[in-house]
Amino acid sequence: MNYCAPFAGQDVFGSTGKPRLVPKPALRSVRRRPKRISLALQGGGAFGAFTWGVLDRLLEEDVSFDAVSGASAGAMNAVLLASGLAQGGAGEARAALERFWRRISEAGRQNRFLAANPILSQVTSQLSPYQFNPFDVNPLRDILTSEVDIETVRASSPVRLLLGATRVSDGALRIFRNKGLSYDVVLASACLPQLHQAVLIDGEPHWDGGYAANPPLMPLVTATRASELLVVQIIPANHAELPTTSSEIHKRLNQITFNSSLQRDIEALSMMSQLCREGDMQNSRLGCKLRRLKLHRLVAEDHVAALSRHSFMNTEWEHLQHLRDQGRAAADAWLEGQSALGLAHTSPDDRPS
Repeated sequence: MNYCAPFAGQDVFGSTGKPRLVPKPALRSVRRRPKRISLALQGGGAFGAFTWGVLDRLLEEDVSFDAVSGASAGAMNAVLLASGLAQGGAGEARAALERFWRRISEAGRQNRFLAANPILSQVTSQLSPYQFNPFDVNPLRDILTSEVDIETVRASSPVRLLLGATRVSDGALRIFRNKGLSYDVVLASACLPQLHQAVLIDGEPHWDGGYAANPPLMPLVTATRASELLVVQIIPANHAELPTTSSEIHKRLNQITFNSSLQRDIEALSMMSQLCREGDMQNSRLGCKLRRLKLHRLVAEDHVAALSRHSFMNTEWEHLQHLRDQGRAAADAWLEGQSALGLAHTSPDDRPS
């Protein structure tokens, strides 16, 4: 019979919905190890600057990353993290993230000009990207190719990536891992069909990964070797006011659409964890993994006032900096909470015989 014991600390999948504390064994000494976590990074346009802040703060600490999944802006942040770590460690990863978001703000000036011009805005809203952008000009490609060394990520990234894109033909989620990455894959993961032409991968057109999984959580649970999994959720889930204008309704529909897969996955994980604690499944490999897994979530709207009123297209530098700073503060509070819980792992050599 296979036997597995849950890690000491908080089990977020407790059947009562309350934290279940598992007693720690008596220790002769505790040897601190770098915390190793996996990340699930949600997409959400400019709101991805909040995730930038989270990563920026984590990179200041003795934290290592096992696997990172992402869609859309989450995929951008993930590949920047991997590329920076592969090329120069945490310092280079932090610098690459800042350069990327600064250049996103600079490139967004044209979109802000269109938004401020009601005639141009109305015209482009009635056309598809195949009409108003027939040559498929995408400034994001130039930014990516200058900030990310995709060959280094494929060959020697210390982080395992799972980037999601949505296959247009059947709506299926496609997961791309390190060896299958290309600039087109990253662009496909962030391809909003209202703004950009579908990206061809192996002859198949793909759209934004957020339509199928935002972020790809279930594939990450399967892939992770770490017991700690942190989800960074940036799309607002709550909206107190009833949207009544066309733009407000469209914005709220997008929020619901891009959050629905994450909510379903979290509910499914909770149900699977309950099943794995019962009967023959409790000692299965999946049962052991889910019993050990601790799912944490950083929610942007808990830290950014009135986030649901903001546009995910707002790339003004001051706004991105504010989101980054709130992401840093959220990550800092989370790290403090983990220290208070005493989640440092112990070596088998430290355990009493």
